[in-house]
Amino acid sequence: MGTIVDFKRPDGKACSGYYTEPEKGGKAPGIVVIQEWWGLNDQIKGVADRMAQAGYHALVPDLYRGKVALEAKEAEHLMKGLNFGDAAGQDIRGVFFRRRSGARHRSWCECGNRHSSRDPSPPRQSLAGVGFCMGGALTILSSVFVKEADAAVCWYGVPPLEYVDAKAIKIPILGHFATEDVAFPRSQVEGLESKLKQANVKYEFYWYNAKHAFANENNKDPNSFIAYNADAARLAWQRTMEFLKKNL
Repeated sequence: MGTIVDFKRPDGKACSGYYTEPEKGGKAPGIVVIQEWWGLNDQIKGVADRMAQAGYHALVPDLYRGKVALEAKEAEHLMKGLNFGDAAGQDIRGVFFRRRSGARHRSWCECGNRHSSRDPSPPRQSLAGVGFCMGGALTILSSVFVKEADAAVCWYGVPPLEYVDAKAIKIPILGHFATEDVAFPRSQVEGLESKLKQANVKYEFYWYNAKHAFANENNKDPNSFIAYNADAARLAWQRTMEFLKKNL
C-alpha cells in the first residue's frame, strides 16, 4: 500500500521512511509508527498499512538507515548502536515537525518522491506516536521531547527512567504491557507509572496475560521470551483505535 519517502529532520539532515495513506487521503490525522528492534521490516510496514486502513496517514521513520535484522542477536546489536536521543529528537520529531507545520505532503517528504493530489495543504493536523518494543520506549521519550505530538501509544517498551522528565509531558499516553515480559518487567513499568502520576500526566495502562511483543504475528515460537498472542493483540489494537479516535 505504501512507498519509501524522504523527509528532513529539524537539523536539516535527510531521513527516510515508509509512508502510507488512507483511501480518502485528505485531512486525516497522522500516525508516526515507531519500529521494533528489528528495523523497518515488512511486519512494521504492515502496522502502518493497518493504520491507513483505519483512516490515518502513517509514516515509519527508518531509524536503522536501511538495515533490517533477522535474528535477535543482530537486532540487539543494531539497537545498542542506535542513539536514542537523536532518534527521538531528530528522526522521529522530523516526521511530527513536517506534518504538524501544516505543509502539504510533498513538503512533509521533502524530495517529492510521492505526492497525492488527494492530500491538500492541511491546517495543523493532529498527530500521535505509536511504538512497539524499542519503539515503545522511544514513544515515551518522544512524549517528552516532541512538542508537536498530540497523543502517544506505547506497546511494551520503557526507556531508562532517568531520561523521562514526566513534567514535560503534556499529552495523553496509552500503554500496553505484558505480565510475562522479561525485557520490560512490571517493576520498570510501575516506575514509569509512578513518575506519570506525580506529574499529573493523563495516561491509561493495560496489562495482558502474555509475553513480550505479543502483537507481532511473526513471533511464533512459544518457547521464546517473545511470543504472539492473538487475543491480547486484538484487544490492545481495539483499545488503541478507541484512544486515537478520542484524542486526535
